[in-house]
Amino acid sequence: MKHISILVPKKAILASLEGTRQLFTQVNGFCQSKGEPPLFKVQLVGLAKETPVSGGLFTVHTETLYSDVEKTDLIIIPAIDGDLQAAVEDNKEFIPWITRHYKNGAEVASLCLGAFLLASTGLLNGKKCATHWLAANEFRAMFPEVDLITEKIITDEQGLYSSGGAFSYLNLILHLIEKYAGRDISVLAAKVFAIEIERQNQSSFVIFRGQKDHADEPVKMAQEFIENNVADRISIEDLAVKFAIGRRNFERRFKKATNNTPIEYIQRVKIEAAKKCLESGMKTVNEVMYDVGYSDAKAFRTIFKRITGLSPIEYKNKYNRELEPA
Repeated sequence: MKHISILVPKKAILASLEGTRQLFTQVNGFCQSKGEPPLFKVQLVGLAKETPVSGGLFTVHTETLYSDVEKTDLIIIPAIDGDLQAAVEDNKEFIPWITRHYKNGAEVASLCLGAFLLASTGLLNGKKCATHWLAANEFRAMFPEVDLITEKIITDEQGLYSSGGAFSYLNLILHLIEKYAGRDISVLAAKVFAIEIERQNQSSFVIFRGQKDHADEPVKMAQEFIENNVADRISIEDLAVKFAIGRRNFERRFKKATNNTPIEYIQRVKIEAAKKCLESGMKTVNEVMYDVGYSDAKAFRTIFKRITGLSPIEYKNKYNRELEPA
């Protein structure tokens, strides 16, 4: 029987905590219905017997204290909220405990913003990690040694797992259920809980927000210029001349400040504008393409799909309500 420790951090988000408990417990229910022994021992593990969560709206009664857990097979870190640096600080007692159990053979999975607590252990340094796209800039600033993968729903590397934004944690739990209980049980759980299985990409959900929490004023001005001139064709040379910086130096500074090259930034700004156009109104894909400064349909489609995971027409069909049948 696998021992699963679902942490109950201070400032946890109740949905990811309870959803995880329900899924693993339901697998035991499947086993019971077939006259088989349960696969999992599921415990809520806290720093205290009672922990307020979801901004203090709920209190979780934990089954055991973290200090009383001698051995576990899987540690689940649910999403946390509020001031993330403060949330990590409030839960710092978990950090050496997580590290010790991982080194003793336990696997560790973070759900959404729970990645901040997992990354604080140092176990993710040099490894891939997913989290909510809204927190990507803050995560990179706090944990520059972690390879943040914003487009992925799930990462799985050396017994460390993470999930992307919000309810995509359900896909990670299904992934773990498949690993421990088999594909058939995972599919059954997906059906019972009405979860879309095999979702691997969250790129279509991402709203690009340029990283401007830096002190390089010329770069910030270049970002604003790009955003205010989305229909224009802007070259790196134009930007370097406009802001009186040598091209190579401009590219280096831009990348350092924004985590994007100037070309990537221009593309992301244009594609974000295109997405908004495709979500509302009845313009064709080609009309939208011209509106955001592209004239090559193939290049536009290629860049759009690379950034969003969908073709322009797929994106429009998915998000434009005006296309829905009456």
